[in-house]
Amino acid sequence: MRVEFAQAVISLKDTHPNLVFMTGDLGYMALEKVRDRYGDHFINAGVAEQNMVTVAASLAYEGFIPFAYSISPFVTLRPYEQIRTDVCLHDLPVKIVGNGGGYGYGIMGATHHNIEDIAIMRVLPNMRVYVPLTGSDVGEALDMMVTDPHPNYLRLNMGAKLPYEVQPFAQWRKIKSGDKGVVIGTGPVLENVANLPAEVVDGLEIWALSIFPFTEIPTELIAKINSTKKLLTIEEHQGQCGMHEALASMLLGKLEHVITFKPLYAKGYPSGRYGDQKWHQAENGIGGEGLAKDVAAFVS
Repeated sequence: MRVEFAQAVISLKDTHPNLVFMTGDLGYMALEKVRDRYGDHFINAGVAEQNMVTVAASLAYEGFIPFAYSISPFVTLRPYEQIRTDVCLHDLPVKIVGNGGGYGYGIMGATHHNIEDIAIMRVLPNMRVYVPLTGSDVGEALDMMVTDPHPNYLRLNMGAKLPYEVQPFAQWRKIKSGDKGVVIGTGPVLENVANLPAEVVDGLEIWALSIFPFTEIPTELIAKINSTKKLLTIEEHQGQCGMHEALASMLLGKLEHVITFKPLYAKGYPSGRYGDQKWHQAENGIGGEGLAKDVAAFVS
């Protein structure tokens, strides 16, 4: 998604001259064209993310729309106090962009992973979190973000490749119809379910949730959960305060029956070892053979 993000940011500058792009000293072989297009509006803030966010807040206060870009944990966890105090409490339109959400940086390990970001960002006052599913979602999400007067966080990862036609970017999207159970996922990890063998997924209805917080669940989706009495969620994110907990709390007053509810999420580092993103997904049961077995058992 990094390439799609850079292309979209360049295009947006034509219609939004008040955009400013800030990076925490990264973007080699990715942001050079952004730097050239933005000129004096491109700022390398160095390895000083707290300062970068505070400067971004100041620019937003003066009428600019700043993007603050870095690896996900560096631009969310490290400057968290500044995001909360300088940006969110003043409800300023700073756009925080984190690349490599979840296990995206693979073998680089826990310092470069972020399986807490959706949780910590969505609880901040005035913050909206955007989680693209496919590469084409990125430009559409950015179109929303630059017209959103509130703080935003954009979580980038490797775009999902799905065997189905995907609707334009929105908070809720139905990816596939089915009548044996419902799957709700956030982010590209949803492709691990969508690309399972046909005999496993044929009966599943699959939905993507891409914007947090959410205050409503589509009536059609609630009806399908009530009729199938089965719900499986998948997220490349820790369980605490993640998508499935937010979803469960909203569903409590809307369910007509007892349902089977199976949440699949990142549990950290069960073996204490590191590998690439797919390896971590498999180890945590959100990819690989473990996921296939869980989904097959869920359908049956």
